Amino acid sequence: MTMRFLRYHRRMQPQNLTELLSRLWHGADYNYEQWLEFPDVLHEDFRLMNLAHCTAMSVGIFSWAKLEPREGQYDFRWLDALMDDLHGHGIRAILATPSAAHPAWLSARVPEVQRMNHLGQREPHRGRQNFCRTSPVFREKVTAINTLLADRYKDHPALLLWHVSNEYGSTVCYCPTCLADFRRWLAARYGDLDGVNRAWWTTFWSHTYTDWDEIDPVDPSNNGLLLDWQRYNSDQVLDFYRMECAPLRQLTPHIPLTTNFMRPDVGLDYWKIAEHIDIVCWDSYPEWHVHDDVQTACETAFYHDLHRGYKQGQPFYLLESSPSQTNWQPLSRLKRPGMVKLASAQALAHGAMGVNYFQWRQSRGGEEKFHGAVVAHRGGENTRTFREVVEVGEMLAGMPALAAARTPARVGIIYDFENEWALGLAHLPRKVNKEYQATCIEHYTAFWRRGIPVDVINARQDFSKYALVIAPMLYLLSEETATRLTEFVRAGGTLVTTYMTGWVNESDLTHLGASPLEAVWGFKLVEYDTFGADQAGQVMCTAGNTLDLIGSARCGRFADLLEPTTAEVLAVYARDFYGTQAALTVNAYGQGKAYHLGTQVDEPFLGAFYEKLTRALGLFPLLTGLPHGVSAQARQTERQQFLFLMNFTNQTQTISVEETATDLPPYGVRIVVKDVEII
Repeated sequence: MTMRFLRYHRRMQPQNLTELLSRLWHGADYNYEQWLEFPDVLHEDFRLMNLAHCTAMSVGIFSWAKLEPREGQYDFRWLDALMDDLHGHGIRAILATPSAAHPAWLSARVPEVQRMNHLGQREPHRGRQNFCRTSPVFREKVTAINTLLADRYKDHPALLLWHVSNEYGSTVCYCPTCLADFRRWLAARYGDLDGVNRAWWTTFWSHTYTDWDEIDPVDPSNNGLLLDWQRYNSDQVLDFYRMECAPLRQLTPHIPLTTNFMRPDVGLDYWKIAEHIDIVCWDSYPEWHVHDDVQTACETAFYHDLHRGYKQGQPFYLLESSPSQTNWQPLSRLKRPGMVKLASAQALAHGAMGVNYFQWRQSRGGEEKFHGAVVAHRGGENTRTFREVVEVGEMLAGMPALAAARTPARVGIIYDFENEWALGLAHLPRKVNKEYQATCIEHYTAFWRRGIPVDVINARQDFSKYALVIAPMLYLLSEETATRLTEFVRAGGTLVTTYMTGWVNESDLTHLGASPLEAVWGFKLVEYDTFGADQAGQVMCTAGNTLDLIGSARCGRFADLLEPTTAEVLAVYARDFYGTQAALTVNAYGQGKAYHLGTQVDEPFLGAFYEKLTRALGLFPLLTGLPHGVSAQARQTERQQFLFLMNFTNQTQTISVEETATDLPPYGVRIVVKDVEII
C-alpha cells in the first residue's frame, strides 16, 4: 500500500449508522443548484417529493463551481436553503463532496491537477473525474472544501450520510508525480529492486531493472508490471477516498460515509475499498427489454448480491437507478409497466435498504438532459413514471420491518478482482473472450433459477459459514488462499473449482510442480485445450457415478485434461483425441469434498450438477416449481421471512405458495410475509 495510508487513523463506527440501517429509504439525485433561477420549480419539487414518499435525497454531487465560483470565494447560501428545505419537508440529505467535477478555474490556474497521458500530454478540462489523484494542489483544494462542508453542516438535522465524490474510476495518470508514487508503492510492496525483478520474472526479454526510474507501466509483455500498476491505481483511488474522508471523520464522526460503486469492471478492488466505507452504495442500470430480460435479471441479481457481499451481508443502498431510460447506453428502451417497482423490489430482495434514482428532475441542458428522471421535462406528477415511483415509495413505507432482515445464504461464490485483472493480462492459448465474469454468473444462474440464496464473497474472507464454496476460474491463486480453501474442505466443506484454476501465484508467476490444490483435487493437470466460437466438445457422465449424474453435455471455451490420482471421475470427454479422459471429478479430502469441472458445460448440465449437489448437501429452494423467468428470493429476521416472488417475463405466470395458486402479471412482484419457526 502507499505510504500515505499511514497518515489516516482507523475509523470508528459512526453513531448514526444504526439509524441509517434501521429503516428503508427512498429518493433521488437532486440537482437543486441547476434550478436556482426557477423558484417555482424548486417549490414544486418539494411538494412532489412528499407525494413520492421520498425520505433521502442525494445533493451537492457536482456543485463545486457553485460552492466556490472563484478561488477562495465560497457561497453556501443556496446549500443552506436546500438543507433547510429538505429538513422542513421531513427529508434527509445524502450530502456529497464535490471532487468528481472540479471547476474550470482550477484547471486553468494549476494545470497539474489534470491527468497526463502516456505520451506526457496533459488532458484538457472536460467531463468529470478528470483529475490527477496524486496532485498535492488538488488534494489541498479538496481537503479545504470538504472541511468547510463538514464544519458547516455537522449539526444540521437533515444530514444523514456523506456521499464522498461520485463513481470513482481507475482512469490512469502518467504524470511524474504518479509515476514516482507508483515506484514508492512498489518499494513498500517488494522492499527493493531485486524483489521487483524476482516477482516480475524480468530476465524475460532482458527486462531487468537496475534503477527505480526505469520502471514505466506501459509494457504489455510484462504481466507482473501491469498487474501491479492496476493494483496501484486501485490503491491510489482508496488513498484519495481516505484523504477526502479525513476532515469528515474528524468533524462529523457520528455521520456515516460512503461512495457509490458500479459494476465490477472499472478497475477497482471494491473488496479493499469496502473496508473503509460504512455502507455500500451502488449504481445499477440494467438494459431492460434490450436483451433477454430473464438473463438481465439474473445478472443484476448477481451484482446486487456482490454488493451485499462487500460488507459480508450488511444491507446496501441502491443509490442510483433509472426510473425510465438512460442516455448513455447503446440502446435504452422505456421500462414496461411495472418494471420500476419490479426492479426496485429485486434490489430489496437481494439486500437493499434504500432505492434512489438518477435523477429527480431532468436537466435542461448538458449531456444528461435526456437521461430519464422521476420528474420529466413535461408532465410533472401526471406521468406513468411518476406514478410508478409513488408505488415504490408506498411499497418501502409499507414494510419497515424489512430493514432488519438479512439473507440466509449457505452458498458462497468467490469473485476476485485481482484474479480478473491477471486473467485479462495473461497471454494464453485463448487470448480473448476468457469470460471470467460471465463464468461466475453462469454458476450463479444455477442457484438463482432455483431460488437458492447465494452470497458473492471475497477470496480472503472466512468460508466456515458456508456449506458450499464455488471458485470459478481462480487463475491467480495465492498460497494463503489455497491454504484456506484446503482447510475449508478438510473441515467438512464442499468446494467446486473449474478450469483455469490455480495457474499462477499473486505475482502472476506460474506454480512450479504440483498445484497448491492438487492434494485436495486428487488429480494432476496434464494438458489443456481451448475451443473457438464455432467449435464445441462433449462430455459424457460415467455410469454409476456417486452424484447420479446422467447424460451428456456440450462443452466449450477451455478444457482441462485431468489425470486422477485419488479422485472419482463423474464425467469424461467424448470427443477428440482426449475422449474418455476425465472432465468432471470429485475427491474426498478430510471431512469434505472437492469437485472440479474441467470445462465449460451448457446450462442444463450445470443446472443438473448443482441440483444434485445441493440436494446432497441439504440445500433446498425457497419455493419449488418456479416457472422460467420467476425468481424467488428471501430476507428474514429471527421471526419473519419476506419472500419476494418476481416475474421477469412479459407473460402472466402462475405459482403456488403454501398450496395456494397465485398469478403474477407481466413484470409483476408479490411479497409474502410469514412467520419463521424458531428452533
